[in-house]
Amino acid sequence: MSYKLTILGCDSAIPTVNKQQTAQLLNVNERFFLIDCGENTQVQLRKYQLSFQRINHIFISHLHGDHYFGLIGLITSMHLLGRKKELHIYAHIELKEVINVQLSASNTSLNFPLFFHEIPLDEEIILFKDDTLEVRNIILDHTIVCSGFIFKEIKHKRKIKKEKLEKFEIPFDKIPELRKGRDIKLDNGKVIFNSDVTKDPTAPFSYAYCTDTRFCSDIVKKIKNVDVLYHEATFSDKDFKIANKTGHSTTKEAAKIAKKAHVKRLIIGHYSKRYSNLNELLMESKEIFENTFLAKEGDILDFETLYKSNNI
Repeated sequence: MSYKLTILGCDSAIPTVNKQQTAQLLNVNERFFLIDCGENTQVQLRKYQLSFQRINHIFISHLHGDHYFGLIGLITSMHLLGRKKELHIYAHIELKEVINVQLSASNTSLNFPLFFHEIPLDEEIILFKDDTLEVRNIILDHTIVCSGFIFKEIKHKRKIKKEKLEKFEIPFDKIPELRKGRDIKLDNGKVIFNSDVTKDPTAPFSYAYCTDTRFCSDIVKKIKNVDVLYHEATFSDKDFKIANKTGHSTTKEAAKIAKKAHVKRLIIGHYSKRYSNLNELLMESKEIFENTFLAKEGDILDFETLYKSNNI
């Protein structure tokens, strides 16, 4: 079982040699979800030895270039490298036209099926769901339509104590019932109590991604108690007027959201180039929410390790 977040890029606007635009890769039990796709994303994936052919789902928050200009390059590389399996993109409707125009202009007919899933402009819905994970959009307050995302594991089934299977001579066809938390009755009439042969599952993890937004108290109830919150903090508190004008948040505003939502850990990012000392941004946020960390390219956040060490 794995639940890991890799920061591929965490700066805003213009990329530099050492700082890349927004992109993150979430690994949920070896299924890979790309969140935003700044200009140099595919190079970052290679740099950190992450196979982009294993990515099947891409979520794009909005259509400012620093969040999606790397997408057509990534799609094209997947094609050139012989990808056959389908790819799903979740974004606002305009992106579908942008991608289709780019593919048409280059006379590219993809080797693989590309599916586009529209994010509603004014509605929050389940964008993706399977037996283990659910992804929803969160409406944010930026200068153009923008969505955050919340990734929530579906509650795990109970774990079987393997040594008890032989002791109680439990047939394998009874295991599904036990994993659902039910007692079972054997063919000889003996009742096996669930608590005797199973143990509590690992708590399901949750991750909220909120980029490019003004201070938006409406999101608090939607991200309540998540394990980890990534919230943009483009500006220092002293530049709050610029932040509001440009549709962004400050360090202290991000921290206030985290505190009100009772999240376990806050990661701030999307830094403006005007700040050479990011620790100053970190200290501002920590004044309000102590468990704050800076997003750094190449960082891997292992939810399982954090859970075991009680750091989330």
